Amino acid sequence: MAFTYTVREPTVMGDRAVVFGNYTNTAGSTGGDIVTGLNVVEAFFLTPRGSAVNTGVPVYNESALPQSGTITIVTDATTTGSFMAIGSV
Repeated sequence: MAFTYTVREPTVMGDRAVVFGNYTNTAGSTGGDIVTGLNVVEAFFLTPRGSAVNTGVPVYNESALPQSGTITIVTDATTTGSFMAIGSV
């Protein structure tokens, strides 16, 4: 099972830092940790992508936001998608 992700350098929107990236699950993987590079994540959004409808909605597995810069996600097996994290550096 393999979970990988890429993170682009933070950009600034108003008074918040925003990080965009992509995640990929292969070989039956269903998620993992995304280290955003932010000190605090105040909002986190996931969007799956593919050629068919996903059966489940990807989610972040944290008790509440704001959260430290590492976010754990849970997805359907072997899916890919993108994410956006908003917070501070």
